[in-house]
Amino acid sequence: MARPRRDSSVARQILLLQLLLVTALVAAALGLAAYDARGDVRAQARQDALAVALTVADSPAVLAALRSPDPSQALQPYAEEVRRDTATDFVVVMGLDRTRYTHPDPAQIGRKFVGDLGTAPEGTPFTQQYKGTLGPSVRAVVPVMDGDRVVALVSCGITLDRIHHQLVGALLPLGIAGAVVLLAGAGGAFLVNRRLRRQTHGMGADEITRMYEYYDAVLHAVREGLVLVDTHDRVQLVNDEARRLLGLPDEVAGRSIHELGLPPGLSTAAVDDSAAADDIYVTDRNVLVVSSSPAVWRGRTVGSVVSLRDRTELQDVAGELDLVRGLTDSLRAQNHEAANRLHAVVSLIEMGQPEEAVDFAIGELQVAQLLTDRMTASIEEPVLAALLLGKSAEAAERGVALEVEGRLVVADLPLTPRELLTLVGNLVDNALDAAAGSDVRRVRVAFEHTADRLEVVVDDSGPGVSAADADRILERGWSSKAASGRGVGLALVAQLVRRHGGSVSVESAPLGGARFRVTFPLEQP
Repeated sequence: MARPRRDSSVARQILLLQLLLVTALVAAALGLAAYDARGDVRAQARQDALAVALTVADSPAVLAALRSPDPSQALQPYAEEVRRDTATDFVVVMGLDRTRYTHPDPAQIGRKFVGDLGTAPEGTPFTQQYKGTLGPSVRAVVPVMDGDRVVALVSCGITLDRIHHQLVGALLPLGIAGAVVLLAGAGGAFLVNRRLRRQTHGMGADEITRMYEYYDAVLHAVREGLVLVDTHDRVQLVNDEARRLLGLPDEVAGRSIHELGLPPGLSTAAVDDSAAADDIYVTDRNVLVVSSSPAVWRGRTVGSVVSLRDRTELQDVAGELDLVRGLTDSLRAQNHEAANRLHAVVSLIEMGQPEEAVDFAIGELQVAQLLTDRMTASIEEPVLAALLLGKSAEAAERGVALEVEGRLVVADLPLTPRELLTLVGNLVDNALDAAAGSDVRRVRVAFEHTADRLEVVVDDSGPGVSAADADRILERGWSSKAASGRGVGLALVAQLVRRHGGSVSVESAPLGGARFRVTFPLEQP
């Protein structure tokens, strides 16, 4: 099968267009210059002929010769000398009856002058272009005055052949200048062609158009967000998915990525010179998996490419899975503890001490039931109560005392059960991690649910948070254990708070560690 014919490259088309344009401009300029020079040369020839004729007519020698019986004898040598000295083609002295007294061709002396005399017989100089015995010429006819009377006429002329040679001499520098301009223009066109060919990879206009259409269709059809940033941190391209994930307006091309209201960590990653793969960033609405890579062309960095994948739903499911795993671990620990207690009861019975066995079992049941009753009485949301019971067991296993204070009713809750799990679960996990390394291991969770607000306060006895870190602790990726990849949980808390119009603050806790205070305003009925 024959391959389709490839159209001429854009670089070649522009080169030919530039060469044609430069040639046309130089040709037009030379044409105008030649036309102007032709007019100037003829005007100058007319002025020269008139000046020579006036000079001869005013010569006393001419007037004296005209008074002699044979004017030609004296005037012919004089006229020829003047002609040679002035580089004219003829100087003719004639009578009023047109009879020539002088002529470059002696055979023409005595014959009639050929051409118009114009106003010269009336005493006024006259110029014209006329074809005489020597061919076409520019000539002047002036009167020879004897007082107030015209006694003869003088005609001086320059042939068009001589004028043409003068024109050629005048046009030679213009032609050289035109050739230099043409060569310079061609050289510039070749340089532009070389650069354009390198930038367009030698492709034709149709190929570039098809490539743009295909790439544009692909970029806007893929379900992965793409952002292209140049070396000056300006956004050059954003596809539809990236615009949706980041909540960007339609017109962002050319704007700095730092002006788009993105999380600081995400903005920094987009312009970083090093590649990063599958980092997690939290925006106001989504949890994103972000990969960035520098865009390099011919060894030179021209920008960076950032890809975005939505992990919001997966993160929610993973969070719930972590909670379920935590509850499972707590139940496993409780099962192990229950098995130990059951062995203790059986051993007491085998030792013949049934009363002590019954008292021991009843006491353990009362402690467990008391904890459950207190939790369900203060926390009406059963999912959250189950979470806190599991966290209590986990805290006990880790040697941390978990205290729950306050009351949370189901009515007027601004959060769904899933959101409550995300909020409280991440805060408690963070507090348990912080308190596990302290000497006095305590965590306190307090709820305050009034008519106008819901407040959740989590204190720990850990090392606390420095003032320098308090402002950025809720950003994606911040964690005192950054090496283990933690830090997304607190960012999810901040996202949840922003979504519901609440506020979150980091303070010093009375227990010695950090206090996270989350407040949600409630709409009044």
